[in-house]
Amino acid sequence: MVKKSDRMKASRLWLVIAKSYRALSLLAEQSIANTGLCLTDFVALEALLHKGPLTISEIQDKVRLASGSMTAAVDRFEKLRLVVRKSSPSDRRARVVELTAQGKLLAASCFERHARDLEALMSVLSKREMEQLHGSLKKLGLLAAEKLHQQDTKVKTSKEQARNSQNDLRDSVQ
Repeated sequence: MVKKSDRMKASRLWLVIAKSYRALSLLAEQSIANTGLCLTDFVALEALLHKGPLTISEIQDKVRLASGSMTAAVDRFEKLRLVVRKSSPSDRRARVVELTAQGKLLAASCFERHARDLEALMSVLSKREMEQLHGSLKKLGLLAAEKLHQQDTKVKTSKEQARNSQNDLRDSVQ
């Protein structure tokens, strides 16, 4: 029989996940810094390497930077001859950012170095453990995302109801 105190509690599991995430994030950021790039530049170059040419707003969605900061990063890449801006074939108003040959070499070598660091870090887990952890964390993350979506929907509905009530009250007063 399993004692109540021996069972895994959600609060304990959350704490382990949070502490693990913090330590893994710091090691991943250190790995990226060892490539000579900052986190934002690494993520932007990696997106271009694996997704191909993208607009600044598409890169921005992946990097989660303000548009001015993303434009400054692309300007910096352009000065270093890592990217070129080209006209979009599908939208004449848009410009796409594409890695140059030099940019591809840099992005690929930095990504490979970082991937090796992550593989070494994760080598403590067997393939089966990695698959189980991936599945469990994905399942948990999807549930959390759904709950957040439901909360957002409730908040929006409440705000709409409040606005409608204010409008009804204003209409009845007039």
